[in-house]
Amino acid sequence: MKKFGKFVCKNKNLVVLVSAVLLIFSFIGMNLTKVNYDILVYLPDEIETIQGQNELTDNFKMGGYSIAIIDNMKSKDILELENDIKNVDGVSKVVSVYDVIGNIPISMFPNEIQERIHKNNSDLLLITFTDSTSSEKTIDAVREIRNITDGKVKQGGMSSMVLDTMNLSEREITIYIAIAVVLCLIVLSVFLDSYIVPVLLLLNIGCAIVFNLGTNVFLGNISYITKALVAVLQLGVTTDFSIFLYHSYEKKKNNYKSREDAMIDAISETFKSVTGSSLTTIVGFLALCAMQLTLGSDLGIVMAKGVLIGVIVVLTLFPSLILMFNKLIEKTKHKELVPNFNNLNKFIIKHKNAIFIIFIILVIPLYLANSKVDVYYKLDSSLPSTLESVKTNEELKDKFNIVSPEIIMINKDLKSNKVSEMIDDIENLEGIDFVLSFNKIKELGITEEMLSSDIKDIFKSDKYELILVNSDYDVATDELNNQTNELNKIVKKYDNDAIVAGVGPLMKDLVEISNTDFNNVNTYSIICIFLVLFIVLKSLSLPFLLIGAIEFAIFANMSISYFGGTTLPFIAPITLGTIQLGATIDYAILMTTTYLRNRSTMDKNEAMLTTLNYCGTSILISGMCFFAATFGVGLYSQIEMIGSLCTLISRGALISMIVVITVLPSILMIFDKLILKTTKKENV
Repeated sequence: MKKFGKFVCKNKNLVVLVSAVLLIFSFIGMNLTKVNYDILVYLPDEIETIQGQNELTDNFKMGGYSIAIIDNMKSKDILELENDIKNVDGVSKVVSVYDVIGNIPISMFPNEIQERIHKNNSDLLLITFTDSTSSEKTIDAVREIRNITDGKVKQGGMSSMVLDTMNLSEREITIYIAIAVVLCLIVLSVFLDSYIVPVLLLLNIGCAIVFNLGTNVFLGNISYITKALVAVLQLGVTTDFSIFLYHSYEKKKNNYKSREDAMIDAISETFKSVTGSSLTTIVGFLALCAMQLTLGSDLGIVMAKGVLIGVIVVLTLFPSLILMFNKLIEKTKHKELVPNFNNLNKFIIKHKNAIFIIFIILVIPLYLANSKVDVYYKLDSSLPSTLESVKTNEELKDKFNIVSPEIIMINKDLKSNKVSEMIDDIENLEGIDFVLSFNKIKELGITEEMLSSDIKDIFKSDKYELILVNSDYDVATDELNNQTNELNKIVKKYDNDAIVAGVGPLMKDLVEISNTDFNNVNTYSIICIFLVLFIVLKSLSLPFLLIGAIEFAIFANMSISYFGGTTLPFIAPITLGTIQLGATIDYAILMTTTYLRNRSTMDKNEAMLTTLNYCGTSILISGMCFFAATFGVGLYSQIEMIGSLCTLISRGALISMIVVITVLPSILMIFDKLILKTTKKENV
């Protein structure tokens, strides 16, 4: 590694130049990387509901659809507006009741029918799109409809919500980064001994973040959650690598004649020190790939890649920047404002048994509380209520009782008497609001000749016939999920190849898959990190002890949400454990390896006091930077899916930091004999 360090230091100008060129390509890659704003597209392709969505796209040109509301408009004007919307690229069909009745007054229909289609001078419009719900073509069509109708048409449904999510996310992401940078800059300026080093450090990490985002072009696309989180997470997770390099360089300057020689040694030492900690973080993020919901792979691969790029940049660009700006660094030196924790460290060592007893007493209740945190799956619940899609969905619910519209696809050759029996059984299900089929329209006295080709095409294709169902139950509730199960049983009884599709069934699958993912991801992350710790620390006991300490911190973090009565978006508990474990196990590794090194020449109390005095500051700075990078975003973000996760991560960084500084020392000292017996001698 010394040869590599020598190459970097001798060619620092070349390193900066190459980095600048790579930045240009990375910005191009960022702009070419597509972003997904619909979480449902990350459901596995093989599940029936996704296959149903594909059939809707292929057979009905109805990959996405929107139920829209029009207020205070005459039938003639509505029909003209329909024609304008039909001309929008990406729109398949636009239908309203006036396509059937023409200029016949709505008042001539029975009250039951009137309330379904016209209420308080508001009318419903069904818009279908040729492509899938969140495709670029569909989203462009939704945007264009908003533009040409100038607020006259209020669009509900998933496609409209995806557009609102996109607009909000794109506005906020730059602010997320600005908040994270400013707060980290404050922390680093306080805890480091130069005002210019924090700027260089953040510039270095900023380049690594851009490199990471630019290389996402090879993945094809990433989710908006990944795009929003990657910068703040990478900043928080990789800051300690840069801090370690700088501290190592500063300590070695007095031992070498030239700054370059000191930096060569610092690069070598940093490489050895961060290899293990970065591996645990990378493996922790890769454990997210175990999720069936492929959003986990999306976030896991991007963040693992980000950590690897962060290590490379810390060992190349950051040393070059420090050497190039050495004079400015020296001019901006100031006294470090880190308090002396010697008395606190002595207190921790003196009361190690009491701390350990408290730890043991709290483990079980915190674990139980961690497992009982309430989560929600309704996607629009994570968005501001002021968005058009959210407001329209609420209006559809309040005014027309359209809560959870679903689509049943049955064989078009199924006999009409069987279809009628099926519909009767469906209508008898508790919570079913109404059922609409081609036969049902005829029963209302509307002949086939009265129907436009658009309406006929909505209900029939060469392969399927559609039945539209509306439920009284909200999406992603136990009531709707149970009802969907019963609905599936009924339709399969009459047509074994029938498919129940729509947002409700998709969300049911999301709930079931997420519950499985929660257990799988936590198990895989623990196993993978255990193996890395076993290899790095060469110990049988230490992996159990270190993971136990950080898992305790994770339980404490989630328990705060439970005892505070906070309901979290479903993605937060699934990903938090892996992120907090992978990102903060580094603190435990640093504490442990330093203790083992000191233990070879000191008794355990002296070794731990020396360790705490040496490592405490580094862990404090790292933990505070991780906290700063995510805390502000958690407070600011209007997208609760992102805000809640950042709040949990920021809180987790503090809790892990505190646990490593207080609880882990007691664990290491109490199990000192076991550790020495089960750890390879070269590590002791």
